[in-house]
Amino acid sequence: MPSTPPARRRPRAAIAMGADAAAAVLSPDSLSALAGVCELAPLPAIDDFTTGASRAVLADTEVLVTGWGCPPIHAGVLDSAPALRAVVHTAGTVRGHVTEACWERGIEVSSAAAANALPVAEYTVAMVLLSGKRVLERARDFRATRTRDAWLATPADVGNYRRTVGILSASLIGRRVIELLRPYDLRVLLHDPYVTDAEAAALGVLPVGLPALFAESDVVSVHTPLLPATTGLVGRGLLSSMRPDAVLVNTSRGAVVDQDALTDVLRTGRIRAVLDVTDPDPLPEDHPLWDCDNAIITPHLAGSQGNELRRLADLAVGEVARWAAGDGFAHPVRRERLAFLA
Repeated sequence: MPSTPPARRRPRAAIAMGADAAAAVLSPDSLSALAGVCELAPLPAIDDFTTGASRAVLADTEVLVTGWGCPPIHAGVLDSAPALRAVVHTAGTVRGHVTEACWERGIEVSSAAAANALPVAEYTVAMVLLSGKRVLERARDFRATRTRDAWLATPADVGNYRRTVGILSASLIGRRVIELLRPYDLRVLLHDPYVTDAEAAALGVLPVGLPALFAESDVVSVHTPLLPATTGLVGRGLLSSMRPDAVLVNTSRGAVVDQDALTDVLRTGRIRAVLDVTDPDPLPEDHPLWDCDNAIITPHLAGSQGNELRRLADLAVGEVARWAAGDGFAHPVRRERLAFLA
């Protein structure tokens, strides 16, 4: 008789994130799926590692499923979690809670950044295409006048045929944007000093220097992680060099752009901007950017929201299942790559 394959080991797991995040990200179906691949601690999500109840859970936890609101996992927490071997994050960056002590312990880390990248990329592509047709501005004018111009009188610079789109950084999101732009008749430039010419060719983009990206593009989309070296990277000189009526799209972090300089350039009317992030975020009520008709400001909504949160949970469940089966993470976070990640 054929032997019965051994049952898959189900590691002990606990959820560590804010209560609101747990309720939003982990639906009953997601919790059920998670419980199917691990022994899930029967407690609410941990948002404080110092309580007696949380320390009792941590004592035999092998996998922490984390999310927004997870406290830092520092050396003191690890002392209470001798069995901890992996962290699976249901959001993007792990900088806020995965500490150096975790890397020193050799804990494996996974992130749902790839899942969160998709809605940001979709938002970006939508704004690239809408800005090319000047949809939002023309809809506003149409509402005000209730009349429309003859369609053959539309200026020749309106439209998306062979426009030039510049991508600042081939980050996880930047690469998804490039992928989603492929079906369109667009010329795509890329500035990323870490991408070789061969890699750029494989992506189907033309590598250029930073000044050329801003001077030659009809739209520049910012996907640079906020790091000490990138704070204020998009400054007055680059913004002033943009083509008349060019568009700056920022879904990265507000501080990557010199916001005072951006405000000044926008107030001249030379360029337009689509900003899902600002510095600070949100802007003060009296900030002059609110009064710029050529700036579209959205409330940091490009990332996963609503039913898109289910994608984050699905990825996390899949990662726990892979890890439990000994297959390793499909979306690992590498310690040596932290300096280049958001």
